[in-house]
Amino acid sequence: MKIVKKILAKAKLKMKNYLLPNIKLLLLGSGELGKELVIEAQRLGCEVIAVDKYENAPAMQVADKYFVLDMTNKLLLKDLINDVQPDFVIPEIESLSIEALKELEKEGVKIVPNARTVEMTMNRDKIRDLAYSDLNIRTAKYRYVFNLDSLKSNALNIGFPLLIKPLMSSSGKGQNIVRKEDDLENSWNEALKNSRGKVKGVIIEEYINFNYEFTLLTVRTNKGENIFCEPIGHEQKNGDYQCSWQPIHMNASIINEAKEITNKILDNLNGSGLYGVEFFVCGEDLIFSELSPRPHDTGMVTLMSQNINEFELHLRALLNLPIPDVQIISPAATRVLLSGNDYQNFAFYGIHQALEIQNSKVLIFGKPIAKKGRRMGVTLASGKDVNEARHRADKCSSMITIKPID
Repeated sequence: MKIVKKILAKAKLKMKNYLLPNIKLLLLGSGELGKELVIEAQRLGCEVIAVDKYENAPAMQVADKYFVLDMTNKLLLKDLINDVQPDFVIPEIESLSIEALKELEKEGVKIVPNARTVEMTMNRDKIRDLAYSDLNIRTAKYRYVFNLDSLKSNALNIGFPLLIKPLMSSSGKGQNIVRKEDDLENSWNEALKNSRGKVKGVIIEEYINFNYEFTLLTVRTNKGENIFCEPIGHEQKNGDYQCSWQPIHMNASIINEAKEITNKILDNLNGSGLYGVEFFVCGEDLIFSELSPRPHDTGMVTLMSQNINEFELHLRALLNLPIPDVQIISPAATRVLLSGNDYQNFAFYGIHQALEIQNSKVLIFGKPIAKKGRRMGVTLASGKDVNEARHRADKCSSMITIKPID
């Protein structure tokens, strides 16, 4: 009888591992990256509940259920998670109550990748200190400033030009290059205005005149193995991604060093899922920039370039599903679609002409309001090489305009 019970127990465990329709995911943050994650999760049969602070956010439009909630409110967030009882809580943004996540994790709720990693990466000070102070990884010189009085002395210590960034923000909001002392106060005010969460401080950072920058998408499995995608080249403007391409041709020694640094960081954070690790390259020198424990803006190119895209990789890692070799199936590139102004009622013009371009795609994010400079979509294209792919993505994007509806 005991043997029969053991066999049945093992059978139930095996069934549970593969009954994906019974898996419930709670997505905290419902932007464009979350939208793609929802689509991939539903392809695997998962139920997805999306949360954001405003109605009709992109991921809400495709999720099974959604809630509008102030996720910085600890009690509200805890109550929601306890009510939903998800198998996994997947943060997609930084602006949320980390206290709620830490307390729930102690009670057995699975936070992706884990509450400590979410906390370390939601504030620039914690992840920077981990890399520079604890792991001896080279970063740009930096200082934290929490009042205007100490801004000047710290800035003079770093030297001009320098960058001023909010300690917590997204998509480069509030980030400015400061070239002279007279501009410090305006940049300070801009950074605080765009700060997210309760942290009211800035980081002032050495301006790195780099040759190029890239993202190393890395999947960490439940077994503690790190699987690397081919590096992704990208360009940013004011800290916000504008285009990306994969692969980027680099010196093998730089790639190997980036993998070693990533191993150091992820072995410390130790949570399964996808990580976007950003680096600067200055001559022969490699400098760690930032890290996100979730699918990355620049990684949208993997929707066309890889056999397994970044969203599916994130899901396979957290669900403990097999991850065969990640391979490039075609050189590919992206270019963002930005709104030129603020619009309540608007439309996208030129999509017909854009899609006449060979091997091109257009992703409209579905954001309900257009704001000047806001990412509203992205064009993707593949080609025989990266140059052709980039040309096609850029041409595709240039044909689309966002205008108010007549």
